[in-house]
Amino acid sequence: MSENTERIPKRSEVPAEHTWALEDIYPTDRDWEQDLEKLKVLPEKVAAFKGRLSESAKVLLDFLRMGDDISVLCDSLANYAQRRSDEDTAEPKYQGYIGQLMNAYVAINSAASFETPELIAIEDGVLEDFYRQEPALELYRHHLDRIRLKKPHVLSEAEERLMAMTGEMGNTAENVYSMFSDADLKFRDAVDKDGKPHQVTHGSYIPLVQSQDRVLRKSAFESMYEAYGNFRNTCAATLNGQIKAVQFYSQARRYESSLQAALEGNEVPVEVYTNLIKAVHDNMHYMYDYVELRKKCLGVEELHFYDLYTPMVENFDMKITFEEAKDTVLKALAPMGEDYLKILREGFENRWIDVYENEGKASGAYSAGARVHPYVLLNHKDTLNCMFTLAHEMGHAIHSYLSNKNQPVVYSDYVIFVAEVASTCNEALLMQYLLKNTTDKKEKAYLINYFLEQFRTTLYRQTMFAEFELKINEICAAGESLTAEKCCEIYGELNRLYFGDGIVLDEEIKLEWARIPHFYYNYYVYQYATGYSAAIALSQRILSEGETAVADYLKFLSGGCSTDPISLLKIAGVDMSTTKPVEDALKLFGQLIKDFEM
Repeated sequence: MSENTERIPKRSEVPAEHTWALEDIYPTDRDWEQDLEKLKVLPEKVAAFKGRLSESAKVLLDFLRMGDDISVLCDSLANYAQRRSDEDTAEPKYQGYIGQLMNAYVAINSAASFETPELIAIEDGVLEDFYRQEPALELYRHHLDRIRLKKPHVLSEAEERLMAMTGEMGNTAENVYSMFSDADLKFRDAVDKDGKPHQVTHGSYIPLVQSQDRVLRKSAFESMYEAYGNFRNTCAATLNGQIKAVQFYSQARRYESSLQAALEGNEVPVEVYTNLIKAVHDNMHYMYDYVELRKKCLGVEELHFYDLYTPMVENFDMKITFEEAKDTVLKALAPMGEDYLKILREGFENRWIDVYENEGKASGAYSAGARVHPYVLLNHKDTLNCMFTLAHEMGHAIHSYLSNKNQPVVYSDYVIFVAEVASTCNEALLMQYLLKNTTDKKEKAYLINYFLEQFRTTLYRQTMFAEFELKINEICAAGESLTAEKCCEIYGELNRLYFGDGIVLDEEIKLEWARIPHFYYNYYVYQYATGYSAAIALSQRILSEGETAVADYLKFLSGGCSTDPISLLKIAGVDMSTTKPVEDALKLFGQLIKDFEM
């Protein structure tokens, strides 16, 4: 290691004030171990309810309350073990803790396998009598309704047993793709303008195509897609297997489509998905304007897909320490009101955050919504992106904090559909604050470039992914099989539609579908775009309407999963059952393009 290389500290060398306070969950490891022993005896208690849930209102209430107690206990055990493990992933003790916990959790789930079938089997009239006999059961009405909605899709006992036996087989395509793409696939080195080689990996690819060296960008782009192109038929066959599995499960459970089957689990109407695609289609002109702006800023005769990631503002960087980042985020989120800021300060001052990298620490960033209080993992590097990461993760943290504080255990968690709203809303407010408070033209352009890229990669690109996924599912539903040629044809057409004639439709980009792991997540990607749109709409409302909008937004953050996600967002003032939030977000994208050109 060179003398100029900054050494990454060991965990033991990190000052306590830069670490999270896991002692707030368990003061010692021994306390964790004692609670694990409590968990280990619960499968027997759960099993004692088998065949009895329709026996009486009291029995049902006792079972549901026991489920709450198990959730609280597992929350503490899981958060402590996983957070300790993430502090130093090479430490075997806490990996062992996680393994022990998983064994106990699996035993409880196995013992409780009767729960859904028995709850579904209770006659409507009997359940209504239970609500009258035990008023405390009313708390669980929405929870029970959500489970009982599955009734039309529950099969006979023998059929359900067969479906359960297919579980591991149903994950085969995703597992094969992961091993192929992450472990087996290798890329030739990219070469820069000076002939110097650069290793191409999944981790290095984006930094390489962000380079100001166009020769290097093109070389990395060609390297990536050359590798996938060599296995295009393998990739298509694997993806075909995934879609066929999704189709099988949706048809076996009598859903109208695989899309309906995937969205119904989160109580999201199919129209939300199709409205997103329609709204983006109706506003493609903004993306075409963006493509022309990028072409102009880069000064190239032809814009290629390997030119999409490099910053449009050269030779500019912002160094922001963690203390400066905290101060700026507090100022930027002032429109959220003092109640929100009080929680934010509590997180900053009471060690909710594990701030800096250390040897063996988990990479990236996340927020974990423990019931005692949230925990946020960062690897802060004094960059603009890291300041946005702080705002993002604290948005998640405060969402979890308010949901846990205001909702009973059964409704304290929130579904994926709304998960990115609070985090992205914080980012949008931070960006608006920075833009408003800079007088430096180059800094403003740099910030707008950052904001534009969020729109391009999150709203447009993820919607394009969602449309591709819908199309390949429709092909399989019609009885056809996916081929590499068909996937490339569809993906090429979508890129032409989404980016327009201002960019060269490189042959390589038609293969991009082969490197997107999200196509194995079963209609997941659309939620990035809807969440981003909702967050932009909410941030605009907060800035324009003030206290009224903030009050509504805090009700949303406090809602957990007490009702369906569309209704929760309506409380905040955003109706995702319409195209308006997406259209309004895209109008802001259009305005930012004009602001950049000024």
